[in-house]
Parts: sequence; structure tokens; C-alpha cells
Amino acid sequence: MTPTLDSILALLAMALPLMGSPGPAIVAVTANGAAFGVRASLPFLFGIYAGVFTVLCLTASGVTGLLLAMPGVGPVLVGGAVLYMLYLAYKIATAPPPGMTGEAEAAAPGFIPGYGLSLTNVKAYTVFTALYAGNVLIEANPITDTFFKLGVLTCVMLFVNGTWLVFGGVFASFIRSPKIGRAFNIVMAVLLLVSVALAVKP
Repeated sequence: MTPTLDSILALLAMALPLMGSPGPAIVAVTANGAAFGVRASLPFLFGIYAGVFTVLCLTASGVTGLLLAMPGVGPVLVGGAVLYMLYLAYKIATAPPPGMTGEAEAAAPGFIPGYGLSLTNVKAYTVFTALYAGNVLIEANPITDTFFKLGVLTCVMLFVNGTWLVFGGVFASFIRSPKIGRAFNIVMAVLLLVSVALAVKP
């Protein structure tokens, strides 16, 4: 049994704006693309992919709901998210201006920061819980339904994060002044911190 086209389109219509709108992970991916370039940011992107997929699996299996229901888990996630974002904001703000490829590759965050960012991204847990609960692709078989939703949402995750990384890299390629490049990196770091504040706001 397979889902109908209408049910898939309904899930996509809900998932694309929720997963593709600027949140901590999206801002971090874009900022890394702008600060370090697309090639140097690929390990970070793959870390984001792996982390988001982990969160998707945790949500699909119901583990997320159990964890969030445990006392003290929510604050730990928020605290971890804030620490990771502060680290990434520092890396972005102090990155070499766009165009200095060698230095950017040396300074760019790698796979582990990207993975950790996704695991501590409060927005991701909320969004995925809403997407899983708010959409049914196959009513007769909940297990198959869960796997299909996992596949669709994985495709959305690959598309939106990759697109934002390329956007950041392409946008930064037009910056020729080192002073403007430095200011741009700082602005992106500030935007990352703002996205964190909005994500963890009660």
C-alpha cells in the first residue's frame, strides 16, 4: 500500500515552510556557507543531515515524546542548544572574510558541531512532532505510514538545508571588501543568536 499524491503534497505543503523557514539550523547552515564557503562547510552540512535524521527517527519512534515528558530533559536540551549556538556564532563572527579560501577551510566547523546542533535544536523536535501527528499518509498501516513520512521529511531536509548552504555561499561570493565581509560574518553570527533566542522562548 502506498500513499496518495494528495496526502504527500499535503505533507510537503506543511513541511516545506516549517522546515525551510529560518531557525537555528537553517541560519547556521546559511551563515557557514557565507563565512566559510560551500566546499569548506560540507562536513558541517553532513553533520546537520545526520543530526536531523536522528531527530526524525527519534520522533517517528516516539522516543522524543518520552524524553520531553521526563522532568529536566527540556532545560538540558535548551542549555545544550544555547552552548552550541554560542560556539558556532563565535566561529562565524571570527571567520576570515569571504574569499580567503584556505583560512576559511581551516576554521570551518566540522561534522560534530553540525550533528550536535541538530540534536539540541529545540525547534526541530517541535516541528517534527507536529508534522508526524498532523499528517497521515496511510491510514491502514501505521508502521508503513511512519516510514513513508520519514522518507518524505528526509527528502525535504536534504533539499532545504542544501539550498540554504548554497545560497549563503553564493551571496558571500559577491562581497569583495574584507571589511564588509567581516561585518557580514558578524551580522550572520548575531542572526544565529537571535534565532536561538526565538526558538527557546517559552
